[in-house]
Amino acid sequence: MLFDFAKTPPEQRYKLLVGLVTPRPIALVSTRGRDGVVNAAPFSFFNVFSEDPAVLALGIDGREDGSPKDTARNIRETGCFVVNLVDEAIAAAMNICATELPPHVSELPYAGLTAAPCAVIDQPRLAEAPVSLECRLMQIVVLPGGRDLMLGTIVALHARDGILDDRLNVDPQRYKSVGRLYGPWYARLGDRFRLDRKPAEEVMKG
Repeated sequence: MLFDFAKTPPEQRYKLLVGLVTPRPIALVSTRGRDGVVNAAPFSFFNVFSEDPAVLALGIDGREDGSPKDTARNIRETGCFVVNLVDEAIAAAMNICATELPPHVSELPYAGLTAAPCAVIDQPRLAEAPVSLECRLMQIVVLPGGRDLMLGTIVALHARDGILDDRLNVDPQRYKSVGRLYGPWYARLGDRFRLDRKPAEEVMKG
């Protein structure tokens, strides 16, 4: 099957991309607006793209009426945000945070999540998250369809005690991350397999 995206409506592109580009990491983004309300919302158009500088990107669409979502508004107003990663322990809470509550209502009490102070930026992280990335807004690219592509510089990282060893390797038994699939479906980490990279000479020998 071939889909020429120049001829494919955006809603069909979305369905194809979120259904086939899987699993995707989930950014449970926490921000505090100028009104003091703490907002938490999940986004799966997200990933990290560089370590020097440490940069991540979030794709945040607007509401159906064209107005900005709370997360996008807060990031624009404050210039910083926190990406909290999602594991099995907070997956249900993350799903509650996806509910579109009024702007003056925080998702945290309904999701059973707790705001905790950051080390570098003046924004809240989520105490229950296995990993929190403190970010300063680097750049916003407004895409033609209206989605904001927000680039953030990671200035600090919080990791739950026990998920990293002394060499900073992840313990998969302690860090059980969750990936986004499509619709209501999510994925746990299943069986793993190892592929060691071969030297070029060995590959070329066949």
